[in-house]
Amino acid sequence: MTDVTDCLFCAIVAGTTPADVVARSDHGVAFRDVNPQAPVHVLVVPIRHIDHAAAVTAADGAVLADLFVLARRVAEAEGVADSGFRLVANVGEDAANSVPHLHLHVIGGRRLGWPPG
Repeated sequence: MTDVTDCLFCAIVAGTTPADVVARSDHGVAFRDVNPQAPVHVLVVPIRHIDHAAAVTAADGAVLADLFVLARRVAEAEGVADSGFRLVANVGEDAANSVPHLHLHVIGGRRLGWPPG
């Protein structure tokens, strides 16, 4: 488990590290990725620290539902809900998960290829 005192996303949620916050909900915060991979690239993170998607338990159901609704709201606000967007959750170093705090990438604004990249 990550030491939350060293967690970048916990610091953004707490407001001690600046970020371009685009939306909030009861359980989450959405902010622009500092290294966007598409015209729309927003991260949706839970307020409560969860290390990654593989650490989610059944008790996190309300948090996950809230994050997915927040991701949809972001897609609508960014104008990509109708044309399509990608939701990505990376787990571990081999998946390039650079911040060990659960987060969804909301990616869109251009035609996305397969495989992702």
